[in-house]
Amino acid sequence: MNHTDHVDVLIIGAGISGIGAAYYLQREHPGRSYAILEARGATGGTWDLFRYPGIRSDSDLHTFGYEFKPWRDEHAIATADKILAYLRETVSENGIDRHIRFHHKVLGAAWDTAQARWTVDIERADREGGDAELIQISADWLFCGGGYYRYDQGYTPHFEGQERFAGQIAHPQHWPEDLDYAGKKVVVIGSGATAVTLVPSMAPTAGHVTMLQRSPTYVLPVPAKDGFANTAKRLLGDRRGYAVARRKNIIKQRAVYTLCQKYPAAARRLIRKVNAAQLPKGYPVDEHFAPRYNPWDQRLCAVPDGDLFKAISNGSASVVTDRIATFTEKGILLESGRELDADIIVTATGLNIQLFGGMTLTVDGKPVDLADTVAYKGIMLSGVPNFAFAFGYTNSSWTLKVGLLCEHFCRLLKHMDDNGFDSVRPEFAGGHTRPLLDFGAGYVQRVLDEIPRQGVDGPWQMTMNYTLDAETLRNGPVEDSALRFGSRRTAGDLDRTPELVPRG
Repeated sequence: MNHTDHVDVLIIGAGISGIGAAYYLQREHPGRSYAILEARGATGGTWDLFRYPGIRSDSDLHTFGYEFKPWRDEHAIATADKILAYLRETVSENGIDRHIRFHHKVLGAAWDTAQARWTVDIERADREGGDAELIQISADWLFCGGGYYRYDQGYTPHFEGQERFAGQIAHPQHWPEDLDYAGKKVVVIGSGATAVTLVPSMAPTAGHVTMLQRSPTYVLPVPAKDGFANTAKRLLGDRRGYAVARRKNIIKQRAVYTLCQKYPAAARRLIRKVNAAQLPKGYPVDEHFAPRYNPWDQRLCAVPDGDLFKAISNGSASVVTDRIATFTEKGILLESGRELDADIIVTATGLNIQLFGGMTLTVDGKPVDLADTVAYKGIMLSGVPNFAFAFGYTNSSWTLKVGLLCEHFCRLLKHMDDNGFDSVRPEFAGGHTRPLLDFGAGYVQRVLDEIPRQGVDGPWQMTMNYTLDAETLRNGPVEDSALRFGSRRTAGDLDRTPELVPRG
């Protein structure tokens, strides 16, 4: 295997998290060398991968965008092409593109305490699908910014009789470029963010679009344009106006989440009232838009300018709440006995969670089982030295948390520089733990036994509160009793592998 070079920090993933990490790293530590490894052939991550109709953000771009780069477009809920242009402009204007290595898929990484560095096994191809060779790059630090799901495979459950269906079946993560749905009957299976995006986007062109859901999801209309933000930018300029709008939206997001958590019955009534006002008189709101769970027990789906409700109201789309008995030659037979005719079936059935791109980790030759680790401050793993990762908010804009994590990572590096350390690992002293993600979505529940856990207090909590995180990650001390710092001169301090974590 060819060993190519060494960098101070190896960033994995050239999506929104990896680009952010690169920006903060070169701003705060301009003397450090780094490289970004991207398995695909383009920057942008999610926003380059997904190509289904209407793909857009479900968070406002004043908080989903970077704190350091104003969002200038008038649309706060933006389509993928605009988000991708924003990300690539960030890459270009900061010279980050010079550090990106495309078609580099990370397979595994091995930590060596004696050398205080990682050796990373990489599959490098000359192009997408081209011939690949195995190479190695060493690094003092790994920063994983590759998101949380498998890029090569979406989640599709087995549907009885699906091989009998005479039409076309498509998954949003693998959208066929030549899919022609003009004038055709389309059934979209699902009720999450992807489904509520697809239905109103396809409805004007398709003959009819049916959203088939097993159970309802909370859906709330939001303005596609933020009038306050656009006024603030006009009066205060892009940078100051953006900062004011960002602060307003952070407060608003937290207020909505808190209302839903503290007063779920009131929040449920309010959401139902808003939905009913958007739908035709007499529409069965409780059948199709009243989930069994409380608001924000799962992520609330936002629809810009109520586009889903408009498609239902004008008859170009409909919602059916039922269970699938079997696919048929002509469509889908439901448990109620009703049959939905379809020319095209779209399985908007979710993602497969896969942390760190599926790479394996070893520490001094011993494999790391992610399920036996505990997340520290939402950025490191117990027992794993010089390893950081970015995982954003599930109850707010993803990037809000990522920015804070990147800032804290840079502060940690400075602390190590100032004190002569070249390695650090968190060490969990034991105690109760709980799932890393306290979230009811099916794609999360399927993998809870395969991913790290979190503690119940202190830095071991995976907090989802921007105000608290800003105090801890941006302003709080870096040094902590749970951290074990060391150097090559004191390598014996770092010769143990991750502790097993109690599952209670």
